[in-house]
Amino acid sequence: MASDEPRPGLVPGPSRRAGTLFAALYGELTPRPDRIPVTDRDPYIQFHDRAQAMGWLDNLWGMNDAGREHPLAAPGSALVTWFQVGIESVPGDRPLPVQPFLRCAGDVTTRLGELRLDAAQVLLPAYSLDTSARAEHARAPSLSTAAWFDDVRSATPVLVTVDSGQNPVVPVVAQRMHRWLVSLPQNVFRCEALVEREPVPPPLPDSFWHGPPRHRVTFQGTLAEWSLDAIGWLGGFLADLAAREGAAVPLLLTVSRATAIGP
Repeated sequence: MASDEPRPGLVPGPSRRAGTLFAALYGELTPRPDRIPVTDRDPYIQFHDRAQAMGWLDNLWGMNDAGREHPLAAPGSALVTWFQVGIESVPGDRPLPVQPFLRCAGDVTTRLGELRLDAAQVLLPAYSLDTSARAEHARAPSLSTAAWFDDVRSATPVLVTVDSGQNPVVPVVAQRMHRWLVSLPQNVFRCEALVEREPVPPPLPDSFWHGPPRHRVTFQGTLAEWSLDAIGWLGGFLADLAAREGAAVPLLLTVSRATAIGP
């Protein structure tokens, strides 16, 4: 296979730092009554067009794939939609583009129907962050936008799991990440405790990361609002924290409502 030939999980090009952002949304989707019943505009086409309209396509990511069902989804997992893009190394003054990525995923999903979101899984390529270019006072670029959520009061109890698969690095840095979550000036995710939690297996080939899931930590707390916007911000922030603590590896993030039962 040629080095510039497209492959699942990678965008064309020679960069060795290219990584994959993958999102799986779980819950219940009530079809829109006004949606045209027969159309060739599937989630892939819709995501491509939405990302292009917002100026994100080829600036923040390149398209890979998207859909409703996934052959690797766990039975009974209530998977609604999934999306996959490829990104290059992220500039030092920016977080991973998880927030716009999930915003785009949410926009596409709501074109299909009304979403009752129970959980979201996101693969975070934390190794794509250029942490060496960050000054000490700017080690977590996500903090500069945390105040966006300060003027709402709809806090939701959540469970937030970060998994490094077969790589044991996450349990090693879990306590330090917990201290940062508690001490840094942000009100998006109020972390309360470390708990045990085994989320639904992701619809991901193990080759995309160091899968299957194994080494994880789960933070219990409250999210400022139950939205893909807030989950996206949290994903970028946690990738910042992991990278600064030496866990610059592919990380699987699962955020679920604490009241949600089962996968």
